[in-house]
Amino acid sequence: MPGGRLTNEDRQHIATGLAEGLGYAEIGRRLERPASTIMREVTRNGGPGDYRADRAHEATHHRARRHKQAQPSAPPIPDSSYGRDPRAVQDFAESFTALLVQQGLPRMEARVLACLHITDSGALTAADLVRQLRVSPASVSHAVAFLEGQGMLRRERVPGGRRERYVIDDEIWLRNLLTSLQMSKALAAESQRAAEILGATTPAGARFESSAELLLLVSAAFQQALEQWRQTLDARSAGQE
Repeated sequence: MPGGRLTNEDRQHIATGLAEGLGYAEIGRRLERPASTIMREVTRNGGPGDYRADRAHEATHHRARRHKQAQPSAPPIPDSSYGRDPRAVQDFAESFTALLVQQGLPRMEARVLACLHITDSGALTAADLVRQLRVSPASVSHAVAFLEGQGMLRRERVPGGRRERYVIDDEIWLRNLLTSLQMSKALAAESQRAAEILGATTPAGARFESSAELLLLVSAAFQQALEQWRQTLDARSAGQE
């Protein structure tokens, strides 16, 4: 199937093409594959002069099995007194991590953030994260530095000790939305400026003017939603006093 993994039949066609003296681009066209895919396949399986389809197919399966065996099992999620299903919590942690990655967060940073989110205290030390995620301290340190720089967590001292722990709170997404709001406003202002410079009646100027209108509309909706959320939090806090 074009775009999927190479099959044994594909590799036979590659071997035949090489024997005929065809280049990677021509072989790729025949298989409806990018030339880069053909080049990688041939390069890591003996090169043009020593490529063998059956041997390459077996080597690929061997690498896949070895990679699968090397993958660490998912870290267990500690159960608590709330009677949660650990498997269901683990499944959610994995799906939430995948969603954060789709939103543009690096995978290690997404794993750290997800781990903090599903922890009732919302706070974990570096040692906690290393143990639960089964990664190196350096990986945790790098991820925490990134998330802290994005305002997605903060550091605090463990009471009565010298260690730090990393904390998230209820306003993490509020801060994230505020950042998005500021960016939308900046883009709207710059788009308006572009429309003035290029001329609103020109195609390029009209494009920027239309963008500015949309961004201003989105910014206004964001602003209204944030104000409503603040009112909700204030009312909730007042009710708890």
